[in-house]
Amino acid sequence: MIVTAAKMIEKKILVVEDDPDIRELVGYNLRKEGYKVLFASSGVDGLEMAIFERPDLILLDIMLPGMDGFQVCREIRRSDVVSKTPIIMMTAKSDERDMVSSLDIGADDYITKPFGVRVLVARVRAKLRAAASLKSDKDIVEAGGLKIDPRSYSVTIDDKPVDLTLTEFRILMLLTKNPGWVLSRYEIIDAVHGQHIVVTDRSVDVQIFGLRQKLGRLRNSIETIRGVGYKFTTPSN
Repeated sequence: MIVTAAKMIEKKILVVEDDPDIRELVGYNLRKEGYKVLFASSGVDGLEMAIFERPDLILLDIMLPGMDGFQVCREIRRSDVVSKTPIIMMTAKSDERDMVSSLDIGADDYITKPFGVRVLVARVRAKLRAAASLKSDKDIVEAGGLKIDPRSYSVTIDDKPVDLTLTEFRILMLLTKNPGWVLSRYEIIDAVHGQHIVVTDRSVDVQIFGLRQKLGRLRNSIETIRGVGYKFTTPSN
């Protein structure tokens, strides 16, 4: 199905990439899909543009001059303005350590170069749909001192804020809305990233690990069911 510019309402995407050929290729194909595309060729410029322009999604290269992509991602997640903006990391390395590092510091997804343009566009669509679906969900979830408000992307435990990435937030929403149900890694991938998106089940484990760390005393509410997946057990106060 072709998504037209009118239907897209011109979502704004920031591409932080120092290779001009890749910028041109990515920009051309995203504009074809109806997106407004902004560019930055360094980490410092990318960070400044992210805060000033407030894009709907950021494509962020890891190997950048000066401030690298990891540093940019960390600063974005610390920002009050764009901390919840979806970030897809782009890297020429296929090393699993880069993937794990990207997710650990708050990226929502990653894609390795060379990548197919259709795959990249599909990842962008999936992340924007995920963000839009959270905005359309108005039901506040409360359980054992945990409160999740999808309208403001906010999570609190005992009235203290918990800072989650968009993907961590979406996983937590999925699990808490299905308490007691065991969800496989592939079900979590489909719900969070969209069907037909290639993401390793290892990335789910990394996201769950980070999510548990941030949940503090409620970390054990997310249970591992060995060989199957994860489930949420409603905590007692």
